[in-house]
Amino acid sequence: MSVRKRTWKNADGVVSTRWIVDIMDASGHRERRQFESRKEADAFRVATEGQMRAGTFRGDAAKFTVKDAADRFLSHCEGRHQRGERMTRQNYKTMEGHIRNYICRDPTRHEGKVRPSRLKEFDGGIGSIKLSQLTARGIGDFRDRLRDAGVTVVTTRKILSTLQQLLQHAVDRDMIGINVARGVKVIGRRDEGARKIEPPTKEALRALLAVADDDFRVKLAFAGATGVRAGELHALRWQHVDFAKGEVKIETRVDAYGEEDVTKTAAGMRTIPLAQPLILMLKQWKLRTQRKQADDLVFPNKRGAYTGHDNMIKRKFLPLFDILAEKHQQDPAQHRAPPARFNWHALRHFAVSCWIEAGLSPKTVQTFAGHSSLQVTMDRYGHLFKSDDHKKAMDTIAADMFG
Repeated sequence: MSVRKRTWKNADGVVSTRWIVDIMDASGHRERRQFESRKEADAFRVATEGQMRAGTFRGDAAKFTVKDAADRFLSHCEGRHQRGERMTRQNYKTMEGHIRNYICRDPTRHEGKVRPSRLKEFDGGIGSIKLSQLTARGIGDFRDRLRDAGVTVVTTRKILSTLQQLLQHAVDRDMIGINVARGVKVIGRRDEGARKIEPPTKEALRALLAVADDDFRVKLAFAGATGVRAGELHALRWQHVDFAKGEVKIETRVDAYGEEDVTKTAAGMRTIPLAQPLILMLKQWKLRTQRKQADDLVFPNKRGAYTGHDNMIKRKFLPLFDILAEKHQQDPAQHRAPPARFNWHALRHFAVSCWIEAGLSPKTVQTFAGHSSLQVTMDRYGHLFKSDDHKKAMDTIAADMFG
């Protein structure tokens, strides 16, 4: 590898100078790079020689842009989806959105369509950048542009996660030598982190159960007692419910497109004990439902297929709040004011908070909730764990300090 100076005179008589780096790898592939200064050329030469020694140099990286890698990555993901290889349509659509809206922004993507209200205006993508010119600093600058555009910390992290997977696929296909997005972090303001979970009260859930119809009451009670995710609830089959042992196995989930798959993570496959009142409700529900075979869904729609979650929320869940509000308006003395509206996922928080209140250990709560790690459990619900031991420890320390 060599560095040489090239000087020439333009048509207007101006003399220009560039520094040229000639590269030839072990396979005989030749490349030539041009830089404005000797310092830049030497820095590139040193970095490239290091990559060659480490076996991570990919000469073809100069031919490919991030968009080229993104197109190949999405094609790979679509193939995985079609083959059923742990890639649901929702997974694919989410990553496609990250790529087409932010990483390699496609300005025509939403033409003639209703633009999602949560989508931020963004024109700071990196699709045109050559893979060979992509650096960790460049990824950091891309992250900062996302944040400056108003993209939240959580969404920025998800976008960078997609970018990491995209570049890792490029590494695996010998398009690039190293994944420069790996290790780039997103740090938000102290008040911008994950908000503390505030689950619905027991009084609120009791009020909703009291006005729900008999069939929907079972579903509502099940969600509030087991903490299962909506997709897990809708994919639940009678073969997963063991009345003799008093437990339910969570093994599958269904996404917004009606495609069933295993749970989101390995930890999501779990067994949750059922309280006796809930077992009784499920038995009564099974007696009156028309679909009770082992492979039948526990909570199907009228055709026996997956229940549409959005449809269920609009037609069954949210109207319960309206019913309570109307009862209170008609007779405030007999009916309390309705609880503030909360979403369906809050029922999961309700279940977890009840487990914590009952004194279950953090590890047990993690298992029942299906969290991927104990860290996830503590980050979201750590503030709900109360222990007299903590106060006793503080009292002991104070006694030692102040006599």
